[in-house]
Amino acid sequence: MESRKFTEIDEEFICDNCKRKVPKLGYSCRDHCLYCLHSKHVDINPGDRKEECHGDLEPIGLEINPKKGYVIIYKCKKCGQIRKNKAAKDDNMDLIIKLSAGNVPKGE
Repeated sequence: MESRKFTEIDEEFICDNCKRKVPKLGYSCRDHCLYCLHSKHVDINPGDRKEECHGDLEPIGLEINPKKGYVIIYKCKKCGQIRKNKAAKDDNMDLIIKLSAGNVPKGE
């Protein structure tokens, strides 16, 4: 039996980068910090929690997808893998703008 490519997990967490409490998203799955945009490298497929790296996924860029809107590009500081995640409606828009201009947020 093949495993699903997307497991819906929407839970609050403490951001490893900025140490702030990140609330549930409510309409989908929260996968990164809304304050500093950092994430944690814990999934192989969204929500599966099968990745063993657990490194800091640092936001390094932004794409605009016609269907998904803003998509944050991440690079894992531990293993170097590139990942992408859709931005949430309540993400820090100032940091989204900095990413769109090619300016990488530094732990804000």
